[in-house]
Amino acid sequence: MGGLETLRFQRLDPRAILPRRAHPGDAGLDLHALEAAELQPGQRLAIRTGLAVAIPDGYAGLVLPRSGLAARHGISLVNAPGLIDSGYRGEIQVLLLNTDSSRPWSLAPGDRIAQLVISPVALPTPELVDELDATPRGEGGFGSSGQGSFGWRRD
Repeated sequence: MGGLETLRFQRLDPRAILPRRAHPGDAGLDLHALEAAELQPGQRLAIRTGLAVAIPDGYAGLVLPRSGLAARHGISLVNAPGLIDSGYRGEIQVLLLNTDSSRPWSLAPGDRIAQLVISPVALPTPELVDELDATPRGEGGFGSSGQGSFGWRRD
C-alpha cells in the first residue's frame, strides 16, 4: 500500500514527545501528555501535547481513545473520535473525560493519553435531491437490525 510515508510534526514545546507506534504495524500513533493533570470524577479536561501536525490534503487525523485507559480507569475522549482537518496547524489537544463516578485519575507528563490515526477522506460536493434511492433497510435507524427503531433487545 503506497501513499503517505512521513507525517511532519512541529514541536511547540521542548517537552513534547514525538508520537510513535507501540508495535510495528499499529494503526495508531500514541499521543503523550505535555503536563501533569488530575481529572475528578465526571470531569473533562483539554490535555496539551505540545505538538502541531501537517496532515496532507486528502487525509484527516482521527484522535481516538486508548482502550487500556478506558478499561482500567474509565478514561475516554469526550468527542471520540476527535477530528484534525488537513488545514489545521494549531496544537493537538486531547479532550479527556473521567467517566468513573467515584475516583479521580492523575496523569504525568509523558503519559500516553490517546492515539492518532491518519485516514484518507473522500471530499464529495453536497447535492440536494428530491428523494434518495430506495434500499432494503430504508429508514430503519437505531436498533433497526434488532426489533425496529428504538425497540432495544434485552437478550
